[in-house]
Amino acid sequence: MSWPAEAGQDGQEQARGMLAAFRGQVYRCLGRRRDALFELADGVLCRPGRVHMLAELSLEPECRRGHGAVYDAVNAGQVQVARLRRALAGLPLPAWPDGRIRLAVDVSNWLRPDAGTSPDRLFCHCYGRGKGNAQLIPGWPYSLVAALEPGRTSWTLPLDAVRLGPADDATGVTAAQVRDVATRIIAAGHWRDGDPDILVVFDAGYDLTRLAWLLRDLPVEVLGRLRSDRVMYFPAPPRLPGTNGRPLRHGAALKLADERSWPAPAAATVTQASRYGTARAAAWGRLHQRLASRAGWEDHEGELPVVEGTLIRLHVDHLPGNRSPEPLWLWSSAEGTSAEQVDRAWQAFLRRFDLEHTFRFFKQVLGWTRPKLRDPAAADRWTWLIIACYAQLYLTRHLAGDIRLPWQRPCPPGRLTPARVRSGFRSIHQALPCLASAPKPGKPGPGRPPGSKNRHPATRHDVGKTITRDQPKRKPAGRRVK
Repeated sequence: MSWPAEAGQDGQEQARGMLAAFRGQVYRCLGRRRDALFELADGVLCRPGRVHMLAELSLEPECRRGHGAVYDAVNAGQVQVARLRRALAGLPLPAWPDGRIRLAVDVSNWLRPDAGTSPDRLFCHCYGRGKGNAQLIPGWPYSLVAALEPGRTSWTLPLDAVRLGPADDATGVTAAQVRDVATRIIAAGHWRDGDPDILVVFDAGYDLTRLAWLLRDLPVEVLGRLRSDRVMYFPAPPRLPGTNGRPLRHGAALKLADERSWPAPAAATVTQASRYGTARAAAWGRLHQRLASRAGWEDHEGELPVVEGTLIRLHVDHLPGNRSPEPLWLWSSAEGTSAEQVDRAWQAFLRRFDLEHTFRFFKQVLGWTRPKLRDPAAADRWTWLIIACYAQLYLTRHLAGDIRLPWQRPCPPGRLTPARVRSGFRSIHQALPCLASAPKPGKPGPGRPPGSKNRHPATRHDVGKTITRDQPKRKPAGRRVK
């Protein structure tokens, strides 16, 4: 469904009606244990403090089920994910001055280091508190796609979440996820023929060239960060008459770490930013990466493609907490080096960090990774419930008042944070229709007889990738085997 942008009602009534309609959509997206799951989401939204465990949500007045029903709903309930995805895609997307939709993609980890009986765990890359203290911890990585807003804000609109499994190709799964999100956005009427391409922003660690190649048939522009040790290539020079041999596919090399290999940029801009000082950007057009038949390109049929784009070098005076930051290298699949395109690219990349606020709010306030769930399907169910809760807060931000503690600063009008909106959600919830049916009286089951032992221990699972090759990898020709 898609929501009307204009209505003949008052703004407050329109927002309240939109919230009530979306809550009805969420309720109809729930299958088994529908009432318990819906009231559990209301408990998450109306709880005054942070969520630490599922059992404590049963103490909230909005959740009329007991703690046993709460855990049973998460472990054995049902969420119709496809229907919920369409409902999220129908929500009004953040409006940018140029009319371009901007999406951010990143991975957030649900760490489960001590859950030896939980399947499908991977080694998740995490950063410690000290500099350079990165480590690998077992857990479930989730890839999230969210719509970004203009300006400095802690709001995003999550549109999709996919858990990466041990046998998944991360780039392939991400490309399929972005494709599905873009298709739903187009189906909802947010993008029409003639509109600017949808800008999808990635952080470091993604294969940008392969993503651009897999999404080449969609109105999507891929933008992401490159490592500072990469080597990019200009187009091959024209073939001279009478020259024999195979035509060249790559031109001069541009080494990101070697300033001597940088030619004069095709465009250079200077912008004054309040948080970063002077931002200097330089751009070179039609640069591509030299591909090899390994990793994601190992199964590519035919000659490897040449995917050209725009390389951007961004240098700012300072960052919050860092007075001498290193330059930042970006690559965009869009071919264009005008000053407007260059500034739009690096400014959109800086807005990508708003997604980190969403991850922090999910984990620290809504308690996304707090439950000690064994089954990854239950983790997926709880993840989508958290996304539905956040979407309700997103629709409520123009209805909630600034309810704050005495030591908290007041928020300017229209600038309430997700935590402030959640503080006032209970008063708004009282005026909304009650969709869940009343609980039926019951009593707890007998449980395990006293003194008996568990004779069916849970299966323990290994951590990491489980990809196996049907055929052994062939050795390159011409190499001797000793």
